[in-house]
Amino acid sequence: MKRLLSFLLCFGILIFWSSCRDDFEFSPNTGNLQFAKDTIYLDTVFSTIGSSTYNLKVYNRSDTDIVIPTIQLENGENSLYRMNIDGSAGVQNDEQIGKFFEDVELLANDSLFIFIETTIDINSPHLGALENQFLYTDKILFDSGSIQQDVDVVTLVKDAVFIYPNRELNEEDNTYIIETLTFDVDGDGTPDETALQGRFLTDEELTFTNEKPYVIYGYAGVDAGKTLIMEAGARVHFHADSGIIVTDGATLNINGDLSADQDTLENEVILQGDRLEPLYEDIPGQWGTIWFYNGSENNSINYATIKNATIGILSEGNQNAINDKLTITNSQIYNVSSFGILGRATSIKAENLVINNCGQSSFAGTFGGKYNFTHCTIANYWNTSFRDYTALLLNDFLVDENNTVFTNELSEANFNNCIIYGNDNPELTIENEGSVFNFKFNNCLIRFDNDILENTGNYVFNDTNFFEGNIFNQLPDFEDPYENLMRIGFESGAKGIGSSDYLINLDILGDVRSSSAIDAGAYIHTTFED
Repeated sequence: MKRLLSFLLCFGILIFWSSCRDDFEFSPNTGNLQFAKDTIYLDTVFSTIGSSTYNLKVYNRSDTDIVIPTIQLENGENSLYRMNIDGSAGVQNDEQIGKFFEDVELLANDSLFIFIETTIDINSPHLGALENQFLYTDKILFDSGSIQQDVDVVTLVKDAVFIYPNRELNEEDNTYIIETLTFDVDGDGTPDETALQGRFLTDEELTFTNEKPYVIYGYAGVDAGKTLIMEAGARVHFHADSGIIVTDGATLNINGDLSADQDTLENEVILQGDRLEPLYEDIPGQWGTIWFYNGSENNSINYATIKNATIGILSEGNQNAINDKLTITNSQIYNVSSFGILGRATSIKAENLVINNCGQSSFAGTFGGKYNFTHCTIANYWNTSFRDYTALLLNDFLVDENNTVFTNELSEANFNNCIIYGNDNPELTIENEGSVFNFKFNNCLIRFDNDILENTGNYVFNDTNFFEGNIFNQLPDFEDPYENLMRIGFESGAKGIGSSDYLINLDILGDVRSSSAIDAGAYIHTTFED
């Protein structure tokens, strides 16, 4: 037993000594490094906005400990990339931080990580004259001479129009005070300062073209009497907690269009977050909302995609306006962390609208209002977390912090030739507390399979005052709803169930609808390729 303890003690000391030894002998690099990739693509970035950090793994597959004399960027101190090697910033002098490394040791059969990022000003003197986008490249050089190896680094840089609030230095604590929006919040004629960081657009900024993308920090406000126009093909990107607010007496017109071949929506207007890396392509909640404030008027959206917001559209007030507060046609809203469209005592007309993948409801018409939706696909296949609400929600009340219930008339809510479906059951909620509550569903495909609620309250589906010509619980045969591909297939339960009384001649892609066998939803059916 004593011999065993002595052996274990000696063995432990030997392991401890070998793990702490610092007398490795490193041989010169022989040019046989291996790399996880031969090109590092940093994806697309906007001018002056920092990229994400990307990595390159470098391997020493030999049985010899080696030292790499230099690892550097080919463009030297003029390079617009920055490197970090296993935690070392590579400081040689102030101009070359993250550009140049000396005597990098790499053990036998080991590896190291190189982390690389960039912030590029498209007007940098190192780039020369550029157009609206530029492919910026460099190389990471390993060693020199005949054994030098290299890995390409590539970034697409886009120029943009930046809209952001002013900042004022607070000299007392050396922090910045960011401008906030001031407008008549309560309708008493007196401007009120809000907590919303942002500013009103100038007259010169009230037309968004397709020449350059727009990047918005904070809320871009449209002031009373002004109209913001977004032309076909415009691209609008929002930073976190940013959006557009259309105030009392102001208007937003989004004028997208079909592309020439009518099979895609390339000429639409796209509103999304400002992170262009593929990782952020479908992440909800990256920015705020498009907010049609009480008193804004004659707003229209045609051929637009609104994605990755917190609330896609928030529309408040003006349910009795002569013209609907918002008319939205041929548009898509998806990947929204809360509500696709949230209406509060407002008026909305929608045609050929697709909403999907929302953390709460895809469409919620709350506190009454006036809503007319025709040939719309209101679906919800949210699978990121649990959601509390159905794809479509209608009510005529709100409850304040004291649990006091306030009601407002739902003057009309008509859903014609629509699909109301999702990955939960049921996908329709209709609740009222007041006496004026007018709604009707005509020739829709609806998911509602609930024996407890059916034929009670607002769910008496054989009452033709409220429900007529609808089909329930037949599969819509969406192309891939979890990827927001919402065309319907040949086996769809929505095929041919529509009524000619509500026919819109063209679907969202500009395809002609049959007048005799009308499909519900925003798309006519198609046969999917295997």
